[in-house]
Amino acid sequence: MHSVGTVALGTSGTTAADVIAVARGNARIELTDEARAALAASREIVDALAAKPDPVYGVSTGFGALASRHIGPDLRAQLQRNIVRSHAAGMGPRVEREVVRALMFLRLKTVCSGHTGVRPEVAQTMADVLNAGITPVVHEYGSLGCSGDLAPLSHCALTLMGEGDAEGPDGELKPAGELLAAHGITPVELREKEGLALLNGTDGMLGMLIMALADLETLYKSADVTAALTLEALLGTDKVLAPELHAIRPHPGQAASAANMLAVLAGSGLTGHHQDDAPRVQDAYSVRCAPQVAGAGRDTMAHARTVAERELAAAVDNPVVLPDGRVESNGNFHGAPVAYVLDFLAIAAADLASIAERRTDRLLDKNRSHGLPPFLADDAGVDSGLMIAQYTQAALVSEMKRLAVPASADSIPSSAMQEDHVSMGWSAARKLRTAVDNLTRVVAIELYAATRAVELREGLTPAPATRAVIEAIREAGVEGPGPDRFLAPDLAAADTFVRSGALLAAVEPVTGALA
Repeated sequence: MHSVGTVALGTSGTTAADVIAVARGNARIELTDEARAALAASREIVDALAAKPDPVYGVSTGFGALASRHIGPDLRAQLQRNIVRSHAAGMGPRVEREVVRALMFLRLKTVCSGHTGVRPEVAQTMADVLNAGITPVVHEYGSLGCSGDLAPLSHCALTLMGEGDAEGPDGELKPAGELLAAHGITPVELREKEGLALLNGTDGMLGMLIMALADLETLYKSADVTAALTLEALLGTDKVLAPELHAIRPHPGQAASAANMLAVLAGSGLTGHHQDDAPRVQDAYSVRCAPQVAGAGRDTMAHARTVAERELAAAVDNPVVLPDGRVESNGNFHGAPVAYVLDFLAIAAADLASIAERRTDRLLDKNRSHGLPPFLADDAGVDSGLMIAQYTQAALVSEMKRLAVPASADSIPSSAMQEDHVSMGWSAARKLRTAVDNLTRVVAIELYAATRAVELREGLTPAPATRAVIEAIREAGVEGPGPDRFLAPDLAAADTFVRSGALLAAVEPVTGALA
């Protein structure tokens, strides 16, 4: 496990970059003195309440629909262990390592806020587990996105107790107790409120939102590049990208996408030939309206980023410890704010994929491609060219449309109708991850088709940025025009080229940083 940097965790100020550094970059976590002091202070409040005879939810009562029972001091440690064991009820495939690391780190972030009443040593153990590269087994199904991501967080808390299974830094699955012992970590013995505090957050859906936003930022820029290359390959006009046209409809995302496309097309010898052999007044919507569609997605991302920043600044638990010493029940664990934007992003991603697929299809159709060979084939009829690459792209887009159906519009009651309205935010996050994955492949296929199409425009000189992309993608092992060959490896290489950021790395030295 390679570690990149260190993240200092205080009572506030955690950023999206911190989350990604821990989740994907294995950054080490250090608790600040400020966090330790806040943890100790809030724990004193919980200990004082625990010593009183009055029942306090989460401290000396049962949970959910069982909150009416007062639990005596002799059973409270068992109560906290039991909530973790019973709530670790996930099923299905394991979720990805980066998701689990984000989940644990964000829960630790809230613990360190001083609003949860967890002891400093429990917080330190959470940091130690992450720093050791130990990843609890968390399953696909189990969260309704209300009372937080209960089952996923419970599986993480189970590891802190030295129970259940976890993955070591070498990727091998072992009993959690063995892994903790191998790294000199003592399992925690949970006390009043601590079990509940480790489970009650929106951390899974928030972590997946933050990572999706990072991936989509790259993908939206990449889609601007591929849209520009397709416009160029179709001998389209770049006049529709003029900033003064986008200024009179002042959506910032639209202006940014148009500016990106214009930068890629600067110096092209292919644009502006739409009046040549088969005159046309306007390009098709999928080409002409590319900035409007991609721009709307960008603006949706901006809203989602605002929600993510607010949730990052939150301390989600129930009950919470307030600065004046009160411990109060609340409903802040409801995932609706995060769930909505996860669904919004899946809708925007599906539409971006849809317009990219329509451009790809236009490149392959000899009746609409303005002189390109059918399916960009070498010898049409003998060769099928990229016919089935578009089928694959269409299948991906079709699935993305299904994934765009919102999870947050659903609710299914639980806990004997105590928890009678839930967000389904975890489900929204899980399907968004698939949508982002598919969008990467869709953009890669448009890139593959557009670069081939540009190379088939003999006698015309593409833009310097386009030439840089073609040179880089060929060096990356993606072959150019020619007779039919085994296509899947080329498409996989194009996918890696987009996914890794190599496409932007090829373009930006020519265009400058894209917006």
